[in-house]
Amino acid sequence: MQLDDTDREILRILQEDARTPFSEIARRIDMSSATVHDRVSRMKENGVITGYHAEVDPKAVGYDVSAVVGFRVEQGRETRVLDRLSDIDGIQEIHLTTGDWDVIAKLFVTDADELRELLFDRIADMDGVIRSNTMVVLDTPHESESLPV
Repeated sequence: MQLDDTDREILRILQEDARTPFSEIARRIDMSSATVHDRVSRMKENGVITGYHAEVDPKAVGYDVSAVVGFRVEQGRETRVLDRLSDIDGIQEIHLTTGDWDVIAKLFVTDADELRELLFDRIADMDGVIRSNTMVVLDTPHESESLPV
């Protein structure tokens, strides 16, 4: 789908606050609400907009420890490992990557005990994982869900 400048402006506004009413978007870009609605619908249908979500502070809901884990995976076992990791509560993101690690996962747990249990009881013996490296996140000075459009 080709995006024009108006589509991009609508996306910028929605990324800033997905709850912005179409009437407010229309006012800001000098367009009718119906046209904004049509454009947003078209972007949804074409997979540009894939959903809306509430941004939740992990610590506010009890997840005090965050970590990033790199995995070296046996060749040909990537899909199996990705599927198994996807089934683990607390794993927020999984990325198939190049470089030193085949897979990178970002996770949230309640405390160090839960992290240890997850790493030693669920991940260490996972079929297809050759080795892993865990980096505990000390602080997150920048994080953004918004893309430059």
